[in-house]
Amino acid sequence: MSRSRRGARDSMYYYKWLDKALCDLQAARILMTWGGDAGNIAFHCQQAIEKALKGYLLFKSGKHFDGHNLTYLCRQTVQLDRSFEKWLDESAALNNLYIETRYPTDLPLNLSEQTVKKYLHMAEDMFAAIRQELYDGGMPHRIKK
Repeated sequence: MSRSRRGARDSMYYYKWLDKALCDLQAARILMTWGGDAGNIAFHCQQAIEKALKGYLLFKSGKHFDGHNLTYLCRQTVQLDRSFEKWLDESAALNNLYIETRYPTDLPLNLSEQTVKKYLHMAEDMFAAIRQELYDGGMPHRIKK
């Protein structure tokens, strides 16, 4: 199921999902380099992984997967490629930060620099693996329904 907004729909072009994932990854890198807020860095890592996984799933299955749950998206990806199992635990940990990093809470969100670096490293590794898999097949194309 894909979301509609003002007459637009989520793209059925997998490479557009990777473009957006790269933008989030770049934002996380810039924030990390310049001492940005750890919660925002983690959020951009979560978004990069979510969009990259959606692009991968679209490429491999021809279907758009809705939602923001990294655990679900990663499990769907593992069904297509077992090599993604190595990211299940880390994506589950980052999944828990999707809401916590975006909205104020009464309890502080304590993310160490080491933890945020780990999330960024995972996001970069997963993005690189997905990009290589998708672009090894040649030029980008639209996925048929």
